[in-house]
Amino acid sequence: MATAINIEEDISANWELVKRLNKDLRDSAYLLDKSEARYLVDLYYTVQEQRQRAASQTRGNTEPHELTTWLFNQFKALENDMKKALVVYASSSVPAQWAQSIHGIGPVIAAGLAAHIDVNPWRCKAPIKGITCKSTKHPDPHKNEVCGHYPVHTAGGVWRFAGLDPTLVWEKGEKRPWNARLKRLAWIIGDSFKKQRNSPKDFYGKFYDYRKQSEIAKNMAGDFAPLAAKSLESRTIKDKDLKATYEAGRLPDGRIDLRAMRYAEKIFLSHYHHVAYEDHFGTPPPKPYVIEHLGHTKYVGPPNWPL
Repeated sequence: MATAINIEEDISANWELVKRLNKDLRDSAYLLDKSEARYLVDLYYTVQEQRQRAASQTRGNTEPHELTTWLFNQFKALENDMKKALVVYASSSVPAQWAQSIHGIGPVIAAGLAAHIDVNPWRCKAPIKGITCKSTKHPDPHKNEVCGHYPVHTAGGVWRFAGLDPTLVWEKGEKRPWNARLKRLAWIIGDSFKKQRNSPKDFYGKFYDYRKQSEIAKNMAGDFAPLAAKSLESRTIKDKDLKATYEAGRLPDGRIDLRAMRYAEKIFLSHYHHVAYEDHFGTPPPKPYVIEHLGHTKYVGPPNWPL
């Protein structure tokens, strides 16, 4: 069994554990495939969370222990180096470059969008016996009329993939009908827009503000009473004040805020889809249904585009 002295000597001998990212390794990040980039983005947020916890632990002590301070510095160094690699990855994608032109969107979020959203994905509809599309890196593994690339022609496809389609229901025992990591990323985007809404550089936070006032007015008018009743039926609500809000036919303030955030998120994602689609296919995506067929004329295109 190692003694306390041996443990202390071992820690001292290996004090600098994080090997800093060098330029060659950083610049190779543009070669990451989408699955590797998704992993790196997820890991970045995990390390960031641990760094924040270590910082809280350090601040909470009047005399921070040297070991917790060291741990904080390790997480901080790793977080910064991972961000440098994601900057390189994001710079290799035109849609990610456009995303970074938006106030409130940094390279990590942009890299996550580029890694998760594909406007022309390959879909395996009829796997050949013993071979599936996932088992080969060939771009067109199945030479038939069923499997192939299925372009995402509308922003609605991106919304559904990000869990922003309210008609999607995840039933028990079924596969999740959306991408949980992209949904979390969308929430981070909406939260960023909310925080930046008073900046003169802001664009999407204004949509959050507009929607928030509209949602509040509708809530007070009782327009969400059916949603409130459904929540009472499907949830077990123990908090008396929360239950009273639902029984009065209204949604709580937190849900109103999330609805406003999702509105801004969906507008941004529709613009991201427009940029990604035009970059990939060389032509703008089909116009929204309400513009093309229902006679609506109000359409807000993506800002800062073309770059």
